[in-house]
Formats: sequence, C-alpha cells, structure tokens
Amino acid sequence: MRSFACLLAAFMLAAPAWAQDAAKTETIEALNPVSRPNDWWTQRHQEKLEAIKKADKIDVVFIGDSITHGWERSGQKTWNETFASLHPLNIGYGGDRTEHVLWRFENGELDGYSPKVAVIMIGTNNTGHRKEKSEDTAAGVKAIVEKLHEKHPETKVLLLAIFPRGATTDDPLRKLNDGANAIIEEEMKDKDYVTFLNINDVFLTDDGTLPKKIMPDLLHPKEEGYKLWADAISGKLNEMLGK
Repeated sequence: MRSFACLLAAFMLAAPAWAQDAAKTETIEALNPVSRPNDWWTQRHQEKLEAIKKADKIDVVFIGDSITHGWERSGQKTWNETFASLHPLNIGYGGDRTEHVLWRFENGELDGYSPKVAVIMIGTNNTGHRKEKSEDTAAGVKAIVEKLHEKHPETKVLLLAIFPRGATTDDPLRKLNDGANAIIEEEMKDKDYVTFLNINDVFLTDDGTLPKKIMPDLLHPKEEGYKLWADAISGKLNEMLGK
C-alpha cells in the first residue's frame, strides 16, 4: 500500500498540469455535478423548468440552498414586498451543496432566459453536512460563479458571503464558513462582473453572537432575518439593475 502511494505521488509530480487539475477536481466533491435522489427535489427541479418556460421575463435569479428556498416560506412576505416586482426566479433548494447547484445548471436551470443579476448564496451545507474544508467549499462556489458567467456573460453577479451559523464565533462550522468567505472574497476581487457582499453582521450582535430570534436553529432565518437580508441587499441589487 505504501509503495502504491509513492507511485501515485510520483505520477502526480510528473503529470502535466491539466492531468493534475483533473485529478484534483475528482477529489473535491464540491466540484462534481450531481443530482439528489429525492422525489421532492426532482419535482422542484421540474417545476422550476416549467416556471422558466412560462415566465415573460426573469431579471433576477436567486441561487442557493434552503436559506434561499426559504424566501418561499418564512421570507414570503418580505419577498413579495421587496423583490416580486423585479421579475425574480428563486432556485434555492433545501439541503443543496455546491455540486447540486452545478448539476442544476447543467440541466436547464440557466436555459431560456437572460437574467440581469444573479444573487448567489451557497456553501453552508458543504461545511455542515460533511465538515468540508473551507478551500473546497470556496472552490465549489467559484465553480458556480464561473459556470453562470460562461452561460450568461452579461449577467452581473451579487455574490453573498455564506451566512453565519452556530451561536458564537468559536463554533467550528462558523469558522469553516468564515474561512470559505475569506477565500471567496479574495478570488472574486478582480472579476468585474462580480460584486462580493458580506452582510453577515446584520444578523449578529456586537460580539458575534447569532441570536435565536433571528435564526432559531442557528442556521435558517425566520421572518425577521429575511427582512434584515432584504434590507441589506436591496440597495445594491437595485443599483446593479440600473434602477
């Protein structure tokens, strides 16, 4: 076994750059598009494809996991008041990680419309479900941004920092999210089509505590949290839309 590991290491050192990149991608789950074997998930995907077909226009697409999905639940009132007039599409799915968003991108959820702005907030399930290191989560988020830009080069991206989770700044998953955010911000700073926005402080007390009145399970916002979210991004979003 040891000799095999040595041979593999020697191969990687000798392999061309493209081969090393391919091997690296295969080892990072966050980068490999995959669907989920859940009936509700498949049904939601089909419903979103139908919504895209029926829409007169879609100017803003919100992309993410259960936190974005929640605009259709706890955040519905605020969504109707703040975003409904912007011709939005919500393609947030509860439980999704970056690899699931990449699969959805490859299977129709970016087709048939040309959004002016994409609002992206994704990654907390990468760190939460498998304790993924910050670098891998950041790689998955970057891949999402790049795939969207490849498909819609004219679309502006409002990329939000992964929201805080856990009660305090010492929470291990909070630290993983914070680490990913630092990497993402650095890697996005030279992309003129991306605006990286960290609004996490609006959810936190001065000492970094995440109150349960904002996120009862220390992960998902309740109605007040969605109002804070909307207030924190609506100015920038309207600016990017040219309003």
